[in-house]
Amino acid sequence: MAESGVTHRQDMGLAPVVARAFDRIAGAESPRHCHPTAQLLYAVKGVMLVETDAGQWIVPPTRAIWVPVGVWHRTLMLGEVLMRTVYIRDDALEGLPSECGVVGISPLLRELILAAIDLPLDYAPDGRDGHLVQLLLDEIKRMPALALSIPEPASPALQRLCRGLREHGDDALSLAQWARTLAMDVRTLQRRFVRETGLTVGQWRRQCRLLQACEHLARGESVLQVALALGYASPSAFSAMFKRELGVPPSLFYR
Repeated sequence: MAESGVTHRQDMGLAPVVARAFDRIAGAESPRHCHPTAQLLYAVKGVMLVETDAGQWIVPPTRAIWVPVGVWHRTLMLGEVLMRTVYIRDDALEGLPSECGVVGISPLLRELILAAIDLPLDYAPDGRDGHLVQLLLDEIKRMPALALSIPEPASPALQRLCRGLREHGDDALSLAQWARTLAMDVRTLQRRFVRETGLTVGQWRRQCRLLQACEHLARGESVLQVALALGYASPSAFSAMFKRELGVPPSLFYR
């Protein structure tokens, strides 16, 4: 995709790390943009959908998304969102991730982010504020990566397949039917899909359904409503899948 959009610059003074608070209403959108700094995007309340050229991520309050320097992205608020963002200058990035991804937020990291919002731009690096920032960076380096994304393939043919799977779910064509539609055999389709996304078609489909479930839950739908909407035989079957993939039942995911 062409790099069209806006570069957002934060006033960081001389500080290597700055945290900011932004509150957004449901449905608000940050159009495609990038930053000259890395960004840890976190919400203490609400759920965000973040899109990059590489894929989509769902970000609930128990998670954050790491966005490296210069990565073009768009953010959509799936409900009222109280966003807390950490910006990190490129000279303070040693040991931090080089790719986008959803990460876990520990109670300590959450409190460090909230505390950093109140720091002045001219905080003393050798004082209490500087030590807080260093601990914040150390905790960011310890963040566990989580499977809450659906990677986007590069080729138009496989992008077409993904659109079909995303829009029609279990009603989509079979893999053999898709292979015929895309003028390739099934094994070639499978190999290309893994090469471009890192997932099998089945794994990608499960991730897609998981993110769709997160979107439904973020909009306030009940577990029963989400289970029925996604074609599960029962709420318990849906809850079992959700807990197996994300470690918590859907009823606790956004708390």
